[in-house]
Amino acid sequence: MPQNLDAVAVRAWCRLALDALGRAREEIDSINVYPVADGDTGTNLYLTVESASQAVDAAFTGHDPALPSLAETVRAMAHGALIGARGNSGTILSQLFRGMAQILGGPEGDERAETRDTDHTAHTDYADGHVLELALRRAAESAYEAVAHPVEGTVLTVATAAAKAAGAAGSTDCGTVARAAYDGACVALDATPGQLAVLGRAGVVDAGGRGLVAVLGALVRALSGETLSHKAADGLHARVEAAECEELPAGGGGPAFEVIYLLEADDSAVARLRARLDRLGDSLVVVGGDGLWNVHVHVDDAGAAVEAGVEAGRPHRIRITHFGVGDAHTTAQPPRERTQRAIVAVVPGEGLAGLYAEAGATTVPTRVGEPPASGELVDAIRRAHAREVVLLPNDAELRHTAAAAAEQARTEGVRVALIPTRSAVQGIAALAVHAPERRFDEDVVAMTSAAGATRYGELAVAERQSWTMAGICQAGDVLGLIDGDVAVIGSEVAPTAASVLDRMLSAGGEMVTLVLGESVPDAVAERLEKHVRETYLAVDTVVYRGGRQSALMLIGVE
Repeated sequence: MPQNLDAVAVRAWCRLALDALGRAREEIDSINVYPVADGDTGTNLYLTVESASQAVDAAFTGHDPALPSLAETVRAMAHGALIGARGNSGTILSQLFRGMAQILGGPEGDERAETRDTDHTAHTDYADGHVLELALRRAAESAYEAVAHPVEGTVLTVATAAAKAAGAAGSTDCGTVARAAYDGACVALDATPGQLAVLGRAGVVDAGGRGLVAVLGALVRALSGETLSHKAADGLHARVEAAECEELPAGGGGPAFEVIYLLEADDSAVARLRARLDRLGDSLVVVGGDGLWNVHVHVDDAGAAVEAGVEAGRPHRIRITHFGVGDAHTTAQPPRERTQRAIVAVVPGEGLAGLYAEAGATTVPTRVGEPPASGELVDAIRRAHAREVVLLPNDAELRHTAAAAAEQARTEGVRVALIPTRSAVQGIAALAVHAPERRFDEDVVAMTSAAGATRYGELAVAERQSWTMAGICQAGDVLGLIDGDVAVIGSEVAPTAASVLDRMLSAGGEMVTLVLGESVPDAVAERLEKHVRETYLAVDTVVYRGGRQSALMLIGVE
């Protein structure tokens, strides 16, 4: 049966692309030599897709329990990428998404859409392989139009090759078209060192093109379930090592500043802005439309670039980066002295936020179903205003987000250690042994050991019938999870929690930590404390209140 592209597939694509870029981020950063060897292309692509994915998730949440249309979903993806675009590569990727949305989310998409059910609980609109090919072609064309001086051997070349290969596939099956685009992109990527001298000298492929290959591979996986291994990866590590061994100038003698901002302006004003910025600097990319634009340029006079935006319309989210030095922030007050060390932690619930804050941590609150973006973590690191920061994500799903935030903070001169805590109770264990007077490395090792020695559990309520590691659960059942997997299915909180505790303590333990959600009565905690006291004589129990926005119950065993 032919594979089609619908809203659910687009959402899966965004999530898979984010995961793929998270895994490839460091590799892509390491081969980033053009247009500036600032080692952040992978991070910028990750942050751009992160914003796109969050916008798509918000579109689904806004329509719940119905589903958004394909047109609504791709428009959300393009808008999210536009407002979250980072760096030259991220800005171009956002325009690629916008070009696709012009086809998938334009009038053609409306004509393709079949009639929705009268109760609006389902949708059947989709794009076939022919329309996907048109979308990929428009994406490549619009990216070229957005770049003031296109250069071959870059992500633009890879995008064009992908579109041509998709057209040559001649199929109405989206999976076939996507696979052809991916294969064409891989071939084009391998050829980039021969097209761009700086890549050939460094012995690497284009970093932006490598990121696009990862995004297209995620599209193939979203449509067909096929996991692809990038063809150009053969021998890539050797090329990366060669690039790392060769001393490349960070700025290459080019402009000193990267300036990025969102701009609210009409088309005529943007046309004049393009001309003015083109005279001021290079690497000019202006993407967007319908009154909202993302402007990216490399200049020596950052103030003049911002002033040009003010004359064209209303710039905001202005970001100025000095290559090789970190962010250039202007302020009316002299900067305060940095502290030596700080803890930054993601925490679910007001109660835990207070607990972490009392221990001296800078907290990033998380809301149910709304994980924080890496930008929020970077802001928290900046608020901590320390030379050294220990970052506690407290969620396995945040590992890539936290890694991207840590990398960004390092470019700003902060020494960051990421401890891969998967639950807030592991973060509590790490905080308990934190000793700021120790050397940084010793403190990180001690905190990592404490977190790793803490098993974590959680109680949640099943939202629907589903298969689990412990069997079939029904909506409303209480699920007991251990290390992320469902281990117990029950009908009441206290007995289920006791079963989880018994399983966790069967391997031994000295301390039990219980974090109770807002709806869990004190009597449950008292019952569990008594159970531990009477059954496990040498084990202590400590209870905290998670407050609003916390899980039903978190359990830690050290």
